[in-house]
This record gives sequence, structure tokens and C-alpha cells, in this order.
Amino acid sequence: MERAGRLLGKSKSALSCLSPEELAKAAWRAAVGKRIASRAVAVSLVRSRLVIEVEDEIWRKNLWTLRGQILRKLDEVFGSGVVTELEFRLGLTRRMPQREERPVRDEADHIEDPVLRSLYRTARRRATA
Repeated sequence: MERAGRLLGKSKSALSCLSPEELAKAAWRAAVGKRIASRAVAVSLVRSRLVIEVEDEIWRKNLWTLRGQILRKLDEVFGSGVVTELEFRLGLTRRMPQREERPVRDEADHIEDPVLRSLYRTARRRATA
């Protein structure tokens, strides 16, 4: 991916068919790497400012301190001074991995006494019938 970003940034044919915003978004992942790009996404390019959405305040502060290094890396990958500023905004929501649904257990299973458990189940069946 990093090589692709570098090639896109230096290719004249890529510059003619892609907008600077599309090139900047593609260069973002190559400039910061997979781990940071999964937590901070390039959203838009406004003039020469690349707007990045991050998932929380901690990431925003940390990336703000690294903005000089990130801008230098973007220049290496992108091949020009199209991006001169970075703006970090809160807004990216972290997607939780989907969990396998477990079957719902019967609430009567929590009753320890077998006689009371049986009475509860019988009473519940009668109430729904």
C-alpha cells in the first residue's frame, strides 16, 4: 500500500485523473501506516488542509504532537506540497467486532431448587396458555 501511495503521488497520469483530495486520502494511509490509519481517517482536503477524523481526544492530542513528522512523511509519499496543514477532528466511531450470538438461557435455570424450578415453569406455561 505504501508503494502504491508513492507511485500515485509521483505519477503524472494519476495526477491528471485523480483530484488532489483523492490523492491526499490515498497518501494518508501510506504516510501513517495501517495502525494509525485504522484509528484516524482522512476525510477531506480543504485548500491545503487535510481534515482527519479520529476516534477520541487522546488520539487527537497524540497525532497533533506528531503533525510535523506526518506532514514530512506526506510530502515524501505524495511528492509535492499539496498538504501543508493537518486538522484533527473528533468523530470517528470505533466499530466493535461482531460477536457470535449465544442462545438465550431459560430464566428458570437460575432457580437452584429443582421443585421450585418445576413449579415456576408450570406456572409460566399456564399463564401464557
